[in-house]
Amino acid sequence: MPDKSDKLLVLDLDETLIHATSSPLAVPPDFQFDLYHVYRRPGLEQFLLNISQHFTLGVWSSASDEYVEEIVKTITPDAIEWFIVWGRSRCTIKRDYTLDNYYFEKKLEKVKNKGFKLEQIIIVDDSPEKARSNYGNAVYIEPFEGNREDEELRYLHDYLLTLKEVSNIRAVEKRGWRNRMLNC
Repeated sequence: MPDKSDKLLVLDLDETLIHATSSPLAVPPDFQFDLYHVYRRPGLEQFLLNISQHFTLGVWSSASDEYVEEIVKTITPDAIEWFIVWGRSRCTIKRDYTLDNYYFEKKLEKVKNKGFKLEQIIIVDDSPEKARSNYGNAVYIEPFEGNREDEELRYLHDYLLTLKEVSNIRAVEKRGWRNRMLNC
């Protein structure tokens, strides 16, 4: 486990850090990967540089491993070192019987096996079902769909700083975090 922080911040990729689409938006993409037009969430580079001073960072996406690795390489500032960069192969496939469909879940026990206690892990995702087993660790973010006026990472940064000294992340009420930050 790295010395930098006793907390691990696990970030989702699509609709959290970037938006990738096969159909271009009205503005030019930041870059292209394969057939995808990729848009960085506004403030992404500064967010990663600033938050990495306080947390050990990881990326975990339900997208293909190759896609995740390539996108992460492209969006990562030179000063950032990732503790984990995981894709779909590390997810657990689950079935939602009420909707009769399948989804990929990110089970944090797999990260726990890398040296972090569950009480020290925060997962940020735009899809609540992906962290269903670890809702006490989850901070849910508004999905990013290419809006250049998006400020979610600024609010998220400020909120995460309120958690960095907390001994048990799971005991903190995280629902409504954005409204609390907007009212400060």
